[in-house]
Amino acid sequence: MYNQPYKPNATPYGYPSYPQQQVSPATQIPPQVPSGSPITPYGTVVAQQAAPAAPATPGLLPIEQSFIENILRLNLGKVATLYMTYENNSEWNAKIFRGRIEAAGRDHIIISDPKTGMRYLLLMVNLDYITFDEELQYTYPYGTPAQGGR
Repeated sequence: MYNQPYKPNATPYGYPSYPQQQVSPATQIPPQVPSGSPITPYGTVVAQQAAPAAPATPGLLPIEQSFIENILRLNLGKVATLYMTYENNSEWNAKIFRGRIEAAGRDHIIISDPKTGMRYLLLMVNLDYITFDEELQYTYPYGTPAQGGR
């Protein structure tokens, strides 16, 4: 049996077809397991209890969540100047936007121009830095609040 060459079956179009192994629906998709979960030598996942969430202080960021979008969310409604660059752009390489921070996500910022009402959806990938004319809501590491900063 093993010494014979493998000959695939021919399809109506002349392409070879290979026998397909039957798989039960339960084994097609592996179960979702949280990253870092311990697994026993038998392949079973050890259930873990969720770590207690750090207490949230209104107006302050938890230490592990000091990302740009979270800092912007703490400062919604404030007017900011956003400095952006756009590589390989023949019309303009750098552009400055000024407006009121309306929303911020992981990959975008939404601002509105207070004079015209025009809204801009800006991509974080193009963001160089932001300036504010007023104090910011922010938390330094280890929970020490900062009253302003640039």
